[in-house]
Amino acid sequence: MTSPQPPPTRIDFNPVSPKLVWAHLPGLVLWMLPTVIALIVLGVIFAGFRPWMWAGLGLSLVITVWTAIVIVRQVRRLGYAERADDLLIRRGILFRSTTVVPFGRMQFVDVKSGPIDRMLGLATVELHTASASTDASIPGLPAAEADRLRDALAARGEARLAGL
Repeated sequence: MTSPQPPPTRIDFNPVSPKLVWAHLPGLVLWMLPTVIALIVLGVIFAGFRPWMWAGLGLSLVITVWTAIVIVRQVRRLGYAERADDLLIRRGILFRSTTVVPFGRMQFVDVKSGPIDRMLGLATVELHTASASTDASIPGLPAAEADRLRDALAARGEARLAGL
């Protein structure tokens, strides 16, 4: 008789800031704006909107709303968990992925933020490892949390590297 398997441990992921949604929305608007402007200009040129122009505007609106919903869900799914020997990064809705970055493999940790991120008080933590294929990032962290995480990861990585 085999002994029962222990239940899988539940990992509590720390979520990123919901403000990350607002950092992605300007890109969505800038992507859809040329389409809407082109359809309006065509409406003016042809002295009135034709049915295909209304269909194009409707489709643009549906795509914009759908993409905004996907952005919100992606931000809710994005998270990280610090464990004793590694960092887990979870992302994705339909195509889910969990990246494991061992502390001993980290070479350096960056904190970056663009103008929109700074305006929202957000930053991105980028982890660089010995293998370029395992580099990872955690966008949408509050700036103070990003600084804390950078310092903690750098200290843990240095401690693990010293043990080699």
